[in-house]
Formats: sequence, C-alpha cells, structure tokens
Amino acid sequence: MIVSLEGKLIEAAPLSAVIEANGIGYEVHVPVTTAEKLPEPGQTARLHTLAVYREDSQTLYGFATREDRDFFRLLVEKVSGIGPKIALNIMSRMSVESLRTAIAQSDVALLSKCQGIGKKTAERLVIELRDKVFPGGIPTPAAGSADGASTEAATVGGSAFQDALAALITLGYKPPEADKALRKAQDKLGADAPTEALIRTALK
Repeated sequence: MIVSLEGKLIEAAPLSAVIEANGIGYEVHVPVTTAEKLPEPGQTARLHTLAVYREDSQTLYGFATREDRDFFRLLVEKVSGIGPKIALNIMSRMSVESLRTAIAQSDVALLSKCQGIGKKTAERLVIELRDKVFPGGIPTPAAGSADGASTEAATVGGSAFQDALAALITLGYKPPEADKALRKAQDKLGADAPTEALIRTALK
C-alpha cells in the first residue's frame, strides 16, 4: 500500500494535486486544509497517502500530516454512510483538531453543517468514532479551542472564484448554491481573496 508520496509538485487545485515521482505523475485527491499547505508548483511536496481501491477505480488521497490521513481512514472505514468524497468534504470544512473537539463534545449541530452530513450521520460519526479517537477516555476540552484558521497562502488570480466554484460542485453543491455561497464569501473577504479562503468561508 502507498502510505506516502514525495516528489515534484506539477499542478495543484483546491481538491487535487499532481506529484511526479521517479518519472511517474500521481494524481492525489486532497482536502482544502492540505491544499493550502502545498508549495508552489515545481517544488518538492510530501503527502501522507491512503489508496482506496474499488472495482472500477483506484484513487489516491493525500494529507499534510499522518494524523490527517489516519483520521480520514477512520471516517471512511468506521463510519457507515461516509465514503471518501464525504470524508474529504468534512476534512475540507474542519481541521482534525476541531473534529476531535466536536466528537468529544457530541456537537452534532456543528458536524451537521458539513455538506452531505445530516443529523443522523453526524450522530453515527460521534458514536462510532468517540472510543477510537479517544481510546483512553474523552479529555476535558481546552478553553478557547476553535477551528484554527491558518493564514491563507495561495496564488491570487482572476480564476480564484471559478476554481472555488468547481471545487464546491465537486464536493456536492448544486451550481446555484455554490455560486451564492461563494459570492457571500467574496463579499466578506474581498475581490482578491484566494481560492482556498473562498472555499473555507463558503463551507462555514
């Protein structure tokens, strides 16, 4: 199984990247939280990966940290009703730290805000992952913990809105809903907002 991948970053988009290693280009699906940490194309990138095999496809998912990769695996393998696409959506919406906090606090309302997650699925997520995420018991939440919004670092261009729109549609939004959410995000962040910032704000 491919557990990590290191090579030259050929291209990057909000939800995917192409990394060339030993002359082979690998397409890797990534959450927004990982995409915003990728280097500029042409530089070396390293991702912790999980390969998902289906009868008609082989898909590689990549993450900035091993912790992110392992949490993605838990979502896909342990929570009924959550496949790779929804899991990627969840991890684009929230950091692993925030997800762990939401699980510890049984915050079904917060988890339900993720696209593709209803109340029942959020409840299953809490029930089925609580013991696996906190095998030694649920810790007391640290005061002031929140979804750490890191400084957005991305190349700003005229296509940022369109790239963000395509990403939201890929995550399951209908085009009119995605357009409306992104316009609100752009009004809030400004016309020069980078793609990743638009996506994260639209997903909130």
